[in-house]
Amino acid sequence: MKLARLLLLPVLLLFSLPAFAQDKVVYHIDDAALQATKGLRNIRNHLDIAPGTVIKVVTHADGVDFLLDGAKDAKNGIDYGALVSDLKGRGVTFEVCELTMKRRNMTRDQFNMDAEFTPSGVARIAQLQNREHYAYIKP
Repeated sequence: MKLARLLLLPVLLLFSLPAFAQDKVVYHIDDAALQATKGLRNIRNHLDIAPGTVIKVVTHADGVDFLLDGAKDAKNGIDYGALVSDLKGRGVTFEVCELTMKRRNMTRDQFNMDAEFTPSGVARIAQLQNREHYAYIKP
């Protein structure tokens, strides 16, 4: 009887793993003017419905612009810094591509203090999708 229980335990644990799984999503932004406001709203809504979701925002090319210190939406004047800080407080991470920074002669001190940095935005997205099993969303 004890042996049967011991053999059954690994099977039960295996089938219960999906219940412990946490959703993980990478939001890809490469054009702040077209995607930043919409993406930040999508992320807010996403967390309102599924607060346990792990979300990373990876930016490169013109997508890094909304993470610049003092950046605002050109259409409606929304302060990106406040939105980013709020989402950072909810566990979202924001990553800036260092290759983009180098190409555009940018430095880390130009960015919002909530920004983190990654050597390559595109490589980071591939890593998150392939190795870490993140779902991909491009607003």
